Amino acid sequence: MSMHLTNLGRVDQFAPALSIPLVAGFVRTGFPSPADDYLEGELDLVDHLIQHPSATYFLRAKGTSMEGVGIYDGDLLIVDRSVEPRPGHIVIMSVDGELTCKKLSTIGNRPYLVAANPEFRPIPLFGRECQVWGVVTHNIHSLAPGFSV
Repeated sequence: MSMHLTNLGRVDQFAPALSIPLVAGFVRTGFPSPADDYLEGELDLVDHLIQHPSATYFLRAKGTSMEGVGIYDGDLLIVDRSVEPRPGHIVIMSVDGELTCKKLSTIGNRPYLVAANPEFRPIPLFGRECQVWGVVTHNIHSLAPGFSV
């Protein structure tokens, strides 16, 4: 299955909010533009990224099978167990006792897990022992060399 996952824990829904400054406006990814000179407010990343704290946990991804959708080795995945998985969702699933992260799909009328890297073949789910552990709602990865999340 080629993507190994490390469970990092659940969201502490009783932890005090940690607010980080949110700069007003947007940043252009093309030509530079003068930035707005004021803050829009404070941003609590838990409020922003996690809809169901009691059903959410974090995993660390390991492997290359999901690079095509921007999930890289070492990325931090936010997983919500309360989201009903549908085709097209990135899911955490146990298949025959092995945890993996793949896109839930159908080929013909049968369910499959599909990697986002053409080097990996689709995994048929029909006739296998499967259990969905949740839907990946967000992915966090570092863009700074040598910096890990």
